[in-house]
Amino acid sequence: MTSTAAFFPNSTPLPPRNPWKQLERTHRHLFCNYQPHKHGRQLSLQAVASGATLPINVDYLVREFSGHGVNFEGIGDNCVIKMGLENGSMASLMLPSGLITSYKPFMWHGTTLEVLHTTVSEGEDREAVVIQGGVSTHLKCVSDVGTPWSPTSWFLHDVRGSSEKSIQVELVSVAPQSMIEVRYLVTLQRDLLASEFTITNLKSSSLQLSGSIMNHLKVSTPDATYAVGLQGSNYRSQQPVMSEFSIIPPDYYESRSPTTNQSWTEKTLEGLLFSTRKKKGDMKDEAFGDGSEGEEDDDYSQMTEKLCRIYTSAPREFTVIDRGRRNSVDIGRSGFDELYILSPGSNHDWYGKYAFICIGPTMLKPVFLGPGGVWKGAQYLHNPNL
Repeated sequence: MTSTAAFFPNSTPLPPRNPWKQLERTHRHLFCNYQPHKHGRQLSLQAVASGATLPINVDYLVREFSGHGVNFEGIGDNCVIKMGLENGSMASLMLPSGLITSYKPFMWHGTTLEVLHTTVSEGEDREAVVIQGGVSTHLKCVSDVGTPWSPTSWFLHDVRGSSEKSIQVELVSVAPQSMIEVRYLVTLQRDLLASEFTITNLKSSSLQLSGSIMNHLKVSTPDATYAVGLQGSNYRSQQPVMSEFSIIPPDYYESRSPTTNQSWTEKTLEGLLFSTRKKKGDMKDEAFGDGSEGEEDDDYSQMTEKLCRIYTSAPREFTVIDRGRRNSVDIGRSGFDELYILSPGSNHDWYGKYAFICIGPTMLKPVFLGPGGVWKGAQYLHNPNL
C-alpha cells in the first residue's frame, strides 16, 4: 500500500477572488461569438454564470495557455486539453464537460498503459458524439432558497507547471448570480493523476453540498481484477448510479425499480443513508440492489460477480489489481467519507465495452456550508508500477 503522503501533490492553490473579475480576462476572448462592445463582456459573463454552452475559441486557448506541457484540440463545440510529461505519462480532459477521458501513466515495462475506460457512441440526433466513462464529477449545491445547481460547464482559468515534473490545469464553474464558485484542479505528475475541488459559498445563506467522483477503470476481465485493502469495511448493495457519463450494462436495467431512473445528484443519495450496521454474515449480497448490508470479509476481493455497493468505512486508500493487464492502481481520497464500487461481472465479453469497474468517492450525508464557507475534496489515482 502507498503512504498517504504520496496522494497529495505539491499544488499551489490561488487565493480566493471575486469570480467575475477572475473570469473576465479569460472569457473576454474565450468564446467565438464575443463582440467587443460595451454589452459584449456582460453577455459573455452571463453565459458563464448560467452554464450556457458556447463554441470554444481553441485558437485563443493555444495562444494564452500553451507552453506548460499542454496541447489543445477542437472537436466540434468541445475542446480536448492534452497534458504530457517528459517521462511519457499523459492525461486528457474535455471542455466544457470537465470529463477526464484518458490517463496513461508510464509503466515498468517501458511504455504507457491506459488506465481509464471510455466509450464513444452516436447521439440521438446522429450528429452529436456521446462520450461516457473516464473520470466524471457529480456535485450538487442546494441553497436554503432557490433551485439546485450543479457545475456542468467548466471554463479554463489557468495552466501552470511544466512537462518536466508536474502540470496543473485549473477549471472554474460559477453559479448564476455568482453565488457559488467551484474550482477544479487537475494535476498530472510522473506517477499521479489528482482531481481536487474547492467549493466556496458566496451566498448570504447556507448551502448544502452532495456528490461523487466516478472512475471507470479499464480492466481485462472482472475475474482477473481484485480490490485489495477493503477487508472489514461495511457496505450496502444498491442500484447503479445513473448519470450522463455512467456506463451501465443492459442487464443491470432488469432489476431497476421505477425510482432509480434518476441521477446521482437528485434522489440517489436519499436512499443511501444507513439506519443500522449489520454484523458480518447477517446478510449476503445475493440479490443485486436489494439493499442488503454486510461486511467485506476478503482483503483480496475478486470482481467476478455483478455487484454495486456503497462502502461506509473503507480506508482512505486502497489498491485495484488487474492480473490480466499486469497493472495496479492505488486510489486515495479526501473530503469524501464513503466509497462506491460497481462491477459489471463476468458475463460480458473480455476486453470489451463492459471490461471495467466503476469506483469513486461519495458523500452519503450532505455537507453544510455557511455564508463564506469552503469545502475541499479530492481523489488521487497513483501509479505504483514505475
